[in-house]
Amino acid sequence: MTQPPPPHEPSWTFLSNHSRVLLCLSRRPDATLRQVAADVGITERAVQRIVRDLEDAGILIRQRVGRRNTYKIEANRPLRHPLDAHQNVRALLDLMLTQDGLEH
Repeated sequence: MTQPPPPHEPSWTFLSNHSRVLLCLSRRPDATLRQVAADVGITERAVQRIVRDLEDAGILIRQRVGRRNTYKIEANRPLRHPLDAHQNVRALLDLMLTQDGLEH
């Protein structure tokens, strides 16, 4: 689970929980929402709301495989903020996942 910053460090970060959930599911499309919540450091209920937001935006597609869900990312969708809309989800994932040394 993500640790809170020490008291002398600012609490804000550059990425939103939406982007963190998306990154977790791009790394492990078959992760449970409980696992994603633990990785991101938020509640499972918050992850459920974020997944619903991403599904409603057409960025995430839930697929049922047996008793589990797996998630597919529609990486060609544009980023949502007007200042970022010239880029797509793939650009965000490429930036963040190559920093991890991971290919997707």
